[in-house]
Amino acid sequence: MSSLFAFLNFLPQGMEWVIILVVGIVIFGRKLPDVGRYLGKSIVEFKKGIKGIEDDVDVGSLSRSEPSASESPKPPQRVAASAPKFDDSPQA
Repeated sequence: MSSLFAFLNFLPQGMEWVIILVVGIVIFGRKLPDVGRYLGKSIVEFKKGIKGIEDDVDVGSLSRSEPSASESPKPPQRVAASAPKFDDSPQA
């Protein structure tokens, strides 16, 4: 527990954050709008991805639910072969 408090003593506080902020603005001043724009776009894309995963999970859980008693089970369907068949017998 004492190591945690020792670590917290090295974190910037008060005026140190202001100095770090000023140095960051001086170094990255012209690029900050672009950085903010890209950061915003990445957050939006991340949220869209999470929403898509949540939708997939919700749809998957709905499709796995047991059918109600009024629905009759569907018979298996045959799938036609789409690949061409070749005749291996030799021709004279």
